[in-house]
Formats: sequence, C-alpha cells, structure tokens
Amino acid sequence: MNAGRRPDVVVILADDMGFSDLGCYGGEIRTPHTDRLGRDGVRLSAFYNTARCSPSRASLLTGLHPHQTGIGILTNDDAPRGYRGTLNDRCVTAAEVLRASGYATCLTGKWHLASQMRVPNDAWPTRRGFDRFFGTLTGCGSYYDPGTLTRGESDASAEAREPGFLYTDAIADEAVAFVEERSANAPEQPLFLYTAFTAPHWPLHAPEPDVTALDGVFDEGWDVLRERRMKRLVDEGVLPAGTALSDRDPTQPAWADAEHADWQVRRMQVYAAQIERMDAGIGRIVDALERTGRLDDAVVVVLSDNGASPEDLPKGEVESFRLRTDIVPNRTRDGRELRVGNDPGIVPGPEDTYSSYGRAWANLSNTPFRFYKRWVHEGGIAAPFLVHWPAGGLAAGSVVDLPVQLVDVLPTLLECTGAGYPGGDRSVLPLEGRSVLPALRGEPQDPVPLYWEHTGNAAIRVGRWKLVREHPGPWELYDLDLDRTELQDLAGEHPDLVAELSDRWQRWADRVGVIPWDTTLAIYAERGLGDEEAAG
Repeated sequence: MNAGRRPDVVVILADDMGFSDLGCYGGEIRTPHTDRLGRDGVRLSAFYNTARCSPSRASLLTGLHPHQTGIGILTNDDAPRGYRGTLNDRCVTAAEVLRASGYATCLTGKWHLASQMRVPNDAWPTRRGFDRFFGTLTGCGSYYDPGTLTRGESDASAEAREPGFLYTDAIADEAVAFVEERSANAPEQPLFLYTAFTAPHWPLHAPEPDVTALDGVFDEGWDVLRERRMKRLVDEGVLPAGTALSDRDPTQPAWADAEHADWQVRRMQVYAAQIERMDAGIGRIVDALERTGRLDDAVVVVLSDNGASPEDLPKGEVESFRLRTDIVPNRTRDGRELRVGNDPGIVPGPEDTYSSYGRAWANLSNTPFRFYKRWVHEGGIAAPFLVHWPAGGLAAGSVVDLPVQLVDVLPTLLECTGAGYPGGDRSVLPLEGRSVLPALRGEPQDPVPLYWEHTGNAAIRVGRWKLVREHPGPWELYDLDLDRTELQDLAGEHPDLVAELSDRWQRWADRVGVIPWDTTLAIYAERGLGDEEAAG
C-alpha cells in the first residue's frame, strides 16, 4: 500500500455486552480475535459510554453529548417538549467528516438514530455520510429475520430468506465485502468502516452447534464465575489488585438456590454463543484487512454501547409487545408462532423463541460492578474499549487508566487521520471531547470532568470523585481511586463537595439541553402511558 495513504478506521460496536464478557477483560467467553486486538493493542480500564444504545451511538459518531444531537433517550419523537429522537442538524457524524476528507465510508449493522424507520429522512445513514449501508434502522430484533433490514435506502428483508441467514454473519460479511471491494477498486483510498453488531442484545438467538460448544462452561453458576472474572480482571491488568467485588444483586438468588438450573445455564450459553459468533465475524474482518495489506495502518476500535442488560421479556404485556413488529416478527420465516418470554418452558436459541438472559447473568457480565444498562453507576456505563493500530505508535500491550468518554472518540479519530472538523456545510456545535491519542501512545494526560444523564439517572466524575444518583434518589459520592465498584457512599462526609459537583452537573445539563426526566414522564402520562413507554 502507499505509505502516504492515511490510516483506515474501523469502529466495531457490540450491543449490550458487559464490562467483563470479553476474554481480555476477564471473561470465560472465548473471544480470541478480539482478545488479539486488545492484548496486542491498548485497552482502557476506565472507558465510559452513555448507558443506552441510541445515546451512545449518537455520542460515538458525533463527539457530542447525546442530548445535543436530539437523541436524549431513544428514537421516540417527543417534540416539542421532549427530544426529537432523531439526529439533528447541529451535529455531523464521523462518516460525514471523514467522507469530506476523502474516505470511503460504510455502515454495516444497527443504526438506531432516526425516528422514522420505514421512510428515509435526513437522519438515515445514507444521508449522514455513509456511501454504503446494509443493516437495520430499529434497535433490536430477530437474528434470523431482523425487522427494518435495509440496503442503501431499499427494503432488504428478502435477504433474510436466503438459506443459512444469520444477522451477525451478514453484518460481518458485508464489512468484509466492503474492505475487499474497495481494496480491489480504489486501493489508495482510505476506508471508514463502522460495524455495529446487534449481538449480544436480546433475543437469545444462536445456532445449536454454537450453543452446545459451550456445554459445561457456565454450570457452576453466576456466584463462582463472578469471583473468577474478578481474579482475571486483576491478572489482565484491567483493574488493580485490591479492587472489591460487589455483592451479588440483592434481588437475585444464590446459584445454589436458583430454580431451573439447566434452563438458567442454557440462557447464558446462548448469550455467550452470540458473543462468540460476533468474535468470529470480527476475526473475518481482521483477516480481510490483513489479506489486503491494510491491517498495519488501520485504527481498529472495539467497544460496547452500554452495560449488560437486566431487561426481562416480554417488556410489558405480551400482546402489546408483539405489536412492536419492527423488533418482533409475527411468525418465523417458515410460519411458526413465536414463543415470547423468559419461561423455563421456552428453551432459547431457535428462531421461534424470543427471550433474554436475565438480571443474574447480567450481574455476571458487569463484574465487578453494580447496576446495569440505563443506570449511570459503573455497571451501566463502564465498557471494554480497545484500540489496535500497529503503525500508530501506540503503547502496544498496555492498559491505560485515564478516564475516557464517548465524546473523546471522534476527536481521537480526527487526530489519527488528520481530518478536519466540522467537515459539513451546516452550522454545527463544537466537539465536546478531546483526543486521547497521547494517552494511547503512553504519554501523560490529565483527566477532565465527565458527565452523564439518562432517564433521570445522573453522574459527574472529576478526577477520583464521582457523584451519581439513581432517579429519583439522592446524590451518592464515591472515591473511585479507592472504590471503583461504588460500595462506600461518602456523600454524608463531604457535603460541600456534593454541593459543588451537583452544581457543576446542573450547569452542564442546562448547557447541553438535558430535558428533566419528570417532563418526559408527564408527556407520556398525558398520553395514558407509563414509565416503561417513556423510556422507550
């Protein structure tokens, strides 16, 4: 390849994957391809997302806080009093910026940044900088027959009828095809590939051989496995020795007391099989980069959009849930009725099932932290994040402890590529984050304040101190240098610090356009709907 060509950029996003699921972050799930990238590259120990899928995607792609982009919750349009639920014209995406700088751009997988999922609008990926798009507009769905499957701006649902179709494989195949085709037709043009898997988001779908290959791995249950993950997190250098493991979620039984143990193990095996299938797809993408001579000068990033999900299925009443046809098919492709729910009589994995793995296993996925997706305690926002760029002068093989947030990703990619911001013809907001390329190269960088808000849950981190609350509860204060797992609330001992940090958080919230959660709840109450509907 031409030594003067700018680096390729490959961003790979997992969906609802917990902090410790990957092997290189302490997990027992077999992820050799991702582990190779992490152990040969740089891993972050304190990387943060925004606790939910759509807001994280908005922040990742724009370098802004999600509220500034119009995506404060998910993609419901609650204007004029609430969020629009669709990318607005005050932001530009990484694809827009990099395409304007000469990159070929492609999205394979999940978008979930447009309120309109059937008719193209200005927030569709094809109109936000992506030359090529194959994937889904909605937030989740069947892996055998995904709703809103789209190629370009055309319905692609017929592609799911092809023999052997599995969405995780299709996402990876499209990514490989993009790398190979552009390398053959325009080898000197740099690439921006955004691959957004839906794995391992519910429903629990995986081919039977993938599931049975994990027989025995989870038989000892969540308590033993949480302890083992904790040890491996320390052994990997991701967390320091002495980090406390939080207690098991108090709402969940000890493994010895769990009912239907075989079914519980099956749930976790399918979840793990989804991750292993995704890792195999990542391996194929890396192989394509290597075959085409691009891997050495490719900035490859792998991360997850939020903490593991405790969500039970169905969400709400089963008949109402079935009406969400963008995520729940009416029937299987061969006409069988879908069996929906987390019931021991429904053995997850096949196409005719629609289940999730539950709170206790999500507690394992988020080892060593408390809480989950939607919360802004560490369990909801701490994520694996690894960067592999052999030609980039990174501190290969290291773990970087600098606290980093999604708003920092785009500025970092801009420094890696030399692309300019804003890169579009609209009046856009300035970037909220900063490049952390110096830290990835082993150079010192001072921490900066980090902020979060999602469905009323709120937090600010300034150095070692983190102020956090679970709506509508009071503020809690933690010293993360000594208590990363947030077990010792120091708010009562430092009232002046609580007041200072809460004031800083409120000024940030006012500046970026956080709409109070009570306002959103009132909007939905006026429609005769409750908290679950308000949260999307």
